[in-house]
Amino acid sequence: MKAKLKQFIEQILGWNFWIERSADPARINALIRSLRPKSTVAPLVRIGPNGDGGYLLPDDLDGISVCVSPGISVEIGFDLAMAERGIRVFMADASVDGPPQSNSRFQFVKKFLDVFEDDKHIRLDSLCASIQRELCGDRILQMDIEGAEWRVLLDANSETLRMFRIMVIEFHDLKQVFSRYSFDFIEATFRKILQTHSVVHLHPNNIVNPTVFDRFSVPSLMEITFYRNDRPFSMQTNDFTYPHPLDIDNVSSSSTVVLPGCWRS
Repeated sequence: MKAKLKQFIEQILGWNFWIERSADPARINALIRSLRPKSTVAPLVRIGPNGDGGYLLPDDLDGISVCVSPGISVEIGFDLAMAERGIRVFMADASVDGPPQSNSRFQFVKKFLDVFEDDKHIRLDSLCASIQRELCGDRILQMDIEGAEWRVLLDANSETLRMFRIMVIEFHDLKQVFSRYSFDFIEATFRKILQTHSVVHLHPNNIVNPTVFDRFSVPSLMEITFYRNDRPFSMQTNDFTYPHPLDIDNVSSSSTVVLPGCWRS
């Protein structure tokens, strides 16, 4: 029956179509609940441009000496803001020959982050290990690597992730959480991160609308800010207003995507 339905849909739509079992709604609900933001003592501030490439994170940057920033493309507003604060920025991206703007605090390697290493690829562990030992103190991770983040994070050593006081990551194809076969991969990634960090901010990228299944609405692209668990958190709960006053749409020409309610309460 499923094969016949697939063939019928392909004939109607004119392109290939894949049908598979959905993930368990109870597990989807549990995962979403684990990713609901916690309040921080330090207020959230916006770092970077007023649009794509700007992120909200706790105003707790004192003592951070390094920003690891894979996936730079042509937008480096966040990196420039880090450099202006005296933070060294280590970039990695094989799609460009270097950052579009030079800065004495930038260091660039022409490689993609991945789970193997060759002349065009490097693992996150190796990139972090290559940073000079004299740059002591905490680090911050800002990562937008077009879908490779899932395998890169699973591949990374937990001690590598623990180096980062704050991590700001754009997750791609988050709607795959509804797939029975993708769910385990996605859940494992977040469970690993939550061992050392907690979510403190969620921002849907408004370039695409959320995907709705059952009682859940999931943004396909989501910017998530993680804060290491040894930092000060507020005891207050349910004090979140979305969008946050500092949130700005990634794409001004597209409609605003408000964080769906299932991610907040």
